[in-house]
Amino acid sequence: MNVSLLISPAIRAGLLGAAVLLTGFSASAQTAAVPRSRTFLLTSTATVPVPPAGTKTLDLWLPVPHTDASQDVRDLKIDSPVPYKIEKGEFGNQMLHLRLARYEPATLPTAPLVVKLTAQITRREHLNLRANAPTATAAAKAKKEKADPDMARWLAPDRLVPLDAKIKQQAEEVVANANAKTPLSKARAIYEHVVGTVTYDKTGQGWGRGDIYYACDARRGNCTDFHAIVIGYCRSLGIPARFSIGLPLPAQRGKGEVKGYHCWAEFYTPETGWVPVDASEAAKDPSRRAYFFGAHDENRVEFTRGRDVTLAPKQAGPPLNYFMYPYAEADGKPLEVGRLYEYADVMAQ
Repeated sequence: MNVSLLISPAIRAGLLGAAVLLTGFSASAQTAAVPRSRTFLLTSTATVPVPPAGTKTLDLWLPVPHTDASQDVRDLKIDSPVPYKIEKGEFGNQMLHLRLARYEPATLPTAPLVVKLTAQITRREHLNLRANAPTATAAAKAKKEKADPDMARWLAPDRLVPLDAKIKQQAEEVVANANAKTPLSKARAIYEHVVGTVTYDKTGQGWGRGDIYYACDARRGNCTDFHAIVIGYCRSLGIPARFSIGLPLPAQRGKGEVKGYHCWAEFYTPETGWVPVDASEAAKDPSRRAYFFGAHDENRVEFTRGRDVTLAPKQAGPPLNYFMYPYAEADGKPLEVGRLYEYADVMAQ
């Protein structure tokens, strides 16, 4: 792929807009920005089928939303017919785990096992206006951020996001064509390149795995594919970048079922701290292209972080590409689990 041919007028316009933003945000504007928030009840239901005859052990892992700087999780309730534990895994991920073993014929379920999680969640808009106003004061604020203990991991490759010579060359071409010199301007160039040259398209096969080579060649896919390029290009240039996954909520308040996941990314520079980006949402709605460099809206909930995920306790199978949906093993072999996600907004009184 000749990256230099992909710097379109739209990307150049986006980079020009970035330059305007870099000078257009004042300190008072940063102070005045008040993140929007949303409070809702979340229900996550996992239905484990009856395991194959002769199964000796059955394990289930269910991701549990966590409290962090952008979301509060309250009134967590678990409805399970069997004992379970809430475990903490790598990258701060939380998960429910239960194990059933066949010590007696009646130990393992003879009907589908249903486990339900409910919680009240307040999600806040994640804004980093320092991404558009990297002043000395902003840098001082960035230094106060809590250090990420997994920073080295966010510079390392993932199984489907290798940091080989070809990926590095592509990333270097993108930033060279944008004349980007600093980590922040390089990350902006990568973001504009991805938003401007990749189409949100879930037709055919290959999309949804976050395979950077598929995404670079096909130039289409879903959020996982968009952010594989963003994260891979950033990391190949020495800019830490991390992956998060959860559920999207429709902007309209109400209640309903959420049928699929959404994922997003952040990158880090010493001047800005962690900067939220959502390249796939920007591609779907070009009017919010500038917004999604430096922001995640409040219409989402994060479940877990990272890729190539090892569960707690460790699963028998290989690391998970990402951990969003319930995962089960029968005698160490993956078992398909039914899932249902529902939300209901809590309206302000």
